[in-house]
Order: sequence, then structure tokens, then C-alpha cells
Amino acid sequence: MATSPIHVLFVCMGNICRSPSAEAVFLKLIQEKEMAHLFDVDSAGTHAYHVGNPADSRSLQAAQSRGIDMSTHRARRLEALDYDIYDYILAMDRDNYDLILADCPRLHVEKVRLYLSFAPQLGRDEVPDPYYGGAQGFDHVLDLVEAAAHGFLEHVQKHHNLPVQSN
Repeated sequence: MATSPIHVLFVCMGNICRSPSAEAVFLKLIQEKEMAHLFDVDSAGTHAYHVGNPADSRSLQAAQSRGIDMSTHRARRLEALDYDIYDYILAMDRDNYDLILADCPRLHVEKVRLYLSFAPQLGRDEVPDPYYGGAQGFDHVLDLVEAAAHGFLEHVQKHHNLPVQSN
């Protein structure tokens, strides 16, 4: 059984669409499974375009329609200290994965993964950026990160000897 929280960081480019959606979806899942106390979850962006801003209004609306609350989110940029703190640094796409690895100390490269690697059944490894598209793109992002959330939780349960909750 884990004695300290498992630290999970979701990362996209601006931290206003994909990574806060992934964070919120995963938080909802672990709350429903009564496992939230076992985790410390956050999100960040590789760029500082939106630091301090809330999630994109379209992300908020799509999440809210599924009962997912992102209202308190404020964008932040990935920091050097994050590599030391987080056990998992989960990139939404290959470009951000590469940017993360370029700055990541060699000691921590095994922490960096593409988030959709936890949902191989989807047949894709990137969560597309919905920023310049229509509302359906934000729903699609939620579909993808929901699938990955379940696979990621199963991975963590197995690799950290956590209890399996059925609820």
C-alpha cells in the first residue's frame, strides 16, 4: 500500500484545454472510487501563454455537461521542480512529450509518458488540441481522456499495490 500520495501531472501546451480536462476527469474517477486521498493531481502547460487564466470556456462547458467541475482551474507552466515532485508526467501529444523530455533531467525521464499510452484500445497516442476547432473537439478530448483515466488508474493500482475499487 502506498504511504505517500502518488503525484500525477497532466501536461499540454497552454494548460487551458486538454491537460486540465485530463486532470478533472482523473480527479472525478478517483473520487468516485474513494481513492482521492492516495493521489496528488495537477496539470501544467509547456508554454506560458495562459498562466493564471481559467480553463477555456468550451472545455469548462463540455466538462460541466458531464458533471465534471473545472471551475477552480488556473493555468500554470511546467516548472523544473515538477520533475522532482511528480511520479507521473503525462503528455497529451508528441510535441509536448518531446518538449518535456528536452528539459527533463535524465534521472526522471521514466516518469514522462504519453497519456493515451494507457488506452491502447483507442488506436492513437495523441489527444488532439481542440482550441481552434468546434465544440465537438472538446467532447472528443473528454472521451479520450476518460478512456485513458481508467487505464492509467489500473496501471497505478497494479504498479503501486493499491486496492482495486469496484464502485
